[in-house]
Amino acid sequence: MNRTDRLYAIVEELRAVAPRPRSASWLADRFEVSRRTIERDIGALQQTGVPVWAEPGRTGGYCLDRARTLPPVNFSPDEAVAVAVALGGLAGTPFAPAGSTALRKILAAMRDDDATAAHDLAARVHLLGAPPRVPAVPAVLTDAISARRVLRLRYTDRAGTATTRDVEPLGFVGSSTGWYLLAWCRLRDGIRALRLDRVDRVTATSERAPHRTVRPEDVQVPDGDLRTLTLLG
Repeated sequence: MNRTDRLYAIVEELRAVAPRPRSASWLADRFEVSRRTIERDIGALQQTGVPVWAEPGRTGGYCLDRARTLPPVNFSPDEAVAVAVALGGLAGTPFAPAGSTALRKILAAMRDDDATAAHDLAARVHLLGAPPRVPAVPAVLTDAISARRVLRLRYTDRAGTATTRDVEPLGFVGSSTGWYLLAWCRLRDGIRALRLDRVDRVTATSERAPHRTVRPEDVQVPDGDLRTLTLLG
């Protein structure tokens, strides 16, 4: 059994017995590898976001949160390459790091022959021009949206005036000219769309932001009407 198949099988074994644990020794015997190899495999799974944790004690071992995992999902080589092409447009957006992680998970979940075919197909797709050189969006911005944490940021407006302000993050707005942080600005006492490339410094505070409802007509951005993202194709 190669490593990719073994990682896949470890997840399925832990899913089958969840929430009970499996010890590293038990898994090593099951997959005919060393305990150290199992520990490295568990570490690799954790790095890709699989919800595996160690349960201490004499009867402990590794556990999997079934509620946060799905059974195997099979992607075709065409689907994997389509996702890779789409993710190529994420440079400079708040979701570029998550996109890279998602693609690695897709490839790790594919059968070896399908993953090989996907790599072969990708090698026959050619893109003109260099990818845009844009600064990475700080992870703290993306994390604050989900955690509803108030942000303290230094922002330079279009006139070149820099201010330090506390904002309650509400979401993101993507346009042809760039990406904006949608937030309730306590300095301006209203909703503002702040260009991410004008955020000079940002930190997350411990304060939890109150819930606010945003209507499209409340948002003033230069590119016209807002469309809300949907996960349905």
